[in-house]
Amino acid sequence: MLLKRSFRLFVRQAVADDPTAEPPALDAEELNCGSGGGSDDFFGLRVASIFIILVGSLFGALFPVLAKRTKWLSSRIPNSLFDFAKYFGSGVIIATAFIHLLSPALDALSSPCLAEGWSEYPYALAIAMLSIFLIFLVEIIAFRWGTAKLAALGISHDPHGHGIGGHAAHGPESQAPRNEKEKDIETGSGTDDHASRHAMGTAAHHSHGTGIADNAWTQIIGVAILEFGVVLHSLLIGLTLAVDEDFKVLFIVLVFHQTFEGLGIGSRLAFMELPKKYSYAPIVGAIIYGLTTPIGIAAGLGVRSTYNPGSTTASIVSGVLDAFSSGILIYTGLVELLAHEFLFNKQMMSASNGKLAYAIGCMLLGTGLMALLGKWA
Repeated sequence: MLLKRSFRLFVRQAVADDPTAEPPALDAEELNCGSGGGSDDFFGLRVASIFIILVGSLFGALFPVLAKRTKWLSSRIPNSLFDFAKYFGSGVIIATAFIHLLSPALDALSSPCLAEGWSEYPYALAIAMLSIFLIFLVEIIAFRWGTAKLAALGISHDPHGHGIGGHAAHGPESQAPRNEKEKDIETGSGTDDHASRHAMGTAAHHSHGTGIADNAWTQIIGVAILEFGVVLHSLLIGLTLAVDEDFKVLFIVLVFHQTFEGLGIGSRLAFMELPKKYSYAPIVGAIIYGLTTPIGIAAGLGVRSTYNPGSTTASIVSGVLDAFSSGILIYTGLVELLAHEFLFNKQMMSASNGKLAYAIGCMLLGTGLMALLGKWA
């Protein structure tokens, strides 16, 4: 990826310095702005990749969800592993935003196939910035709507979402008076951290079902925004994998890429606290994520004779979508995950140094592994 970008910049600079100069010998091979389609090598393996990546993506996204809500699995999986998945997934999402979305967007919108005007302004960065502010406006409107709904019911809330169930929701939460058992739960007396979180969520659900139902929508909106950015990215890389010349390397990398990214999505879905009538939402979200890359691969194989990922149209479309998606994930990763899980989280601020170091280490591991995969994809 970096090699192609460097070569394209070299070609553009060479033409700017001397418009009469002949393009470099590799230009005909590297620069193809629309004629023909993608590579047709390893067609059988490309078809098999649909099912292999489907399994990896579904496993990564569904396992945290099913493990959290299945008694047999949740009783055998330690809480530290659930925490690992949550914080590791946060790191994966942040690295995806910068390395796997923003960088390709910069590449695509600086392609020499595009008109000269595209090189006169950093459109990829501007689109990412616009996306961040759009998501901010959507969230602030959703929070104000949720606050008004709860206020009409006589329920106050913590604006940072660190009351009952706040670890999962980051939205308006009930702060109504609690009985002694609930106070003991919050202080951690007589129960472990996982059990206290579960009990607090249960108490809130039974005490203020309507408030939690309203909050369910803020959770669903937040996760839907996150998944929208990831799904666009997954669809585009599926199209690219179907026709890319470096198929073998890209295929191996994407198996890990999609599994780790699925783990990031799945860990966020698993910690949603929803009423029973919305309990299907995390599973549906995980399945949608698992299907998008295989659908992209299948579509790419269907149009492989005409689809050129380096063409002018494809560069504009993929560049704009990648930049927009990166803004979504940057906002989600830095505001919803880093800020709410660490800086504004009362439990984390009062936690032991060991627990804090473990959480940060898990997050950095997810970021590092996902960033490393950006070397090949």
